[in-house]
Amino acid sequence: MDDATRYEAVSGRDARFDGEFFFAVTTTGIYCRPSCPALTPKQANVRFYPSAAAAQAGGFRACRRCRPDAVPGSAAWNVRADLVGRAMRFIGDGVVDREGVAGLARRLGYSTRQVQRQLTAELGAGPVALARARRAHTARVLLQTTALPVTELAFAAGFASIRQFNATMREIYAGTPRELRAAAATADTRRATGPAPGGIPLRLAFRGPYAATEIFDYLAAGAVAGVEEIRGPRGRRTYRRTLRLSYGTAVAEADERTRGQRRGEGGRLEGRLRLTDPRDLATAVQRLRRLFDLDADPYAVAERLSTDPLLGPLVAARPGLRSPGAADPEELAVRTVIGGPPERAAELVRAYGKPLDAADGGLTHVFPAAAELVGAAVPEPVRALCAALADGRLVLDAGADRDAAERTLRELPGVGARAAAYIRMRALGDPDAGPDGAAGPWRPWRAYALHHLWAAGHLPAGEWLPPGGPALLTPR
Repeated sequence: MDDATRYEAVSGRDARFDGEFFFAVTTTGIYCRPSCPALTPKQANVRFYPSAAAAQAGGFRACRRCRPDAVPGSAAWNVRADLVGRAMRFIGDGVVDREGVAGLARRLGYSTRQVQRQLTAELGAGPVALARARRAHTARVLLQTTALPVTELAFAAGFASIRQFNATMREIYAGTPRELRAAAATADTRRATGPAPGGIPLRLAFRGPYAATEIFDYLAAGAVAGVEEIRGPRGRRTYRRTLRLSYGTAVAEADERTRGQRRGEGGRLEGRLRLTDPRDLATAVQRLRRLFDLDADPYAVAERLSTDPLLGPLVAARPGLRSPGAADPEELAVRTVIGGPPERAAELVRAYGKPLDAADGGLTHVFPAAAELVGAAVPEPVRALCAALADGRLVLDAGADRDAAERTLRELPGVGARAAAYIRMRALGDPDAGPDGAAGPWRPWRAYALHHLWAAGHLPAGEWLPPGGPALLTPR
């Protein structure tokens, strides 16, 4: 896109581009998302930025009306497998906060200088600035939705000092932390006056249409008792699960009924998060976003797949169908390799999972870590997988090299090509993981094509295309 096209999107308040770029107004010193409802500024006063961090580095404050820091992430980071795409997934998962820029560079296999240079060239900000924007957003959410003391909240959001926290919040939001908290008392994200029994409320934004019913059907079919549960009638269900995180554990919830949607322009899933350590908030939110595929670009997917004679009617019937990822990549890999119905994984949870301090409804355990299963009485393919994960031969973290991970998976005993591709699709969030050769016209959205085939009954759920490819399938 050039600046003229971007300005057209801003003039039309086009929500399709929320998160894909940001615009700032030189006369007000504020930056916004493209769909901001405020009066459209003159084009001469507008500057465009590829990231919120770049706009902040340019000296602009976040708009309090459209909250540009809360938009869906760019779908490009899921599609791309290069250094920048992998780096953005790592930063979203909190690697810079936990391990610093050196840790990020080490995981990527590049020097810190190379990482800094490439991120700055494409996003207008380096890893420190990008992580800082993430921390500020986390802090704002905590300020406006919890009663945590400000000092505790600052460290929970990942800031190194109270001075750094206060300065960042003033610079980005033009207000002190206490002012931001007070303002939320009259906004639609009213702060609880005490500890919220349901946990930290979440607003998980997405762009375009969202086929929530089909996503919840898919997750319900594979739910593992003790770790996951579905509550409520179809159409109003709540998905609940436990999470193993860097500093502790969590119970996460997301509601099936979407909110805030207008004319298919996007909306949000609402949920709740109960953490044993608030420092895990941003990472937990990002993992829920990956699970529900909330950063996808359904417009791009539909544009590509709708031209296919087989998929076109399916895409029209289920607008916004997503390709769910995984809240815990290693867990998803173990569940895939163990195979069979969900009860087989549930038996593993009962035998080796870490019990919660207190059961929460049907949630009783956290799925066992790979290292805990290396010497366990489990099938040999599961033991080999866990050994590879434990010793680092296989990496399935947020920014993993997808090609290298799939190669390693295929070399493990008992892990076939289909299982490796399924793990790539869900655990590594690859939107183009799928059948080779005959499905070339579906690229780079083969994972979405498979989900349409599964949802429509053209293929049994979880099955891959037959060797003959799409030509063997007939529309129903």
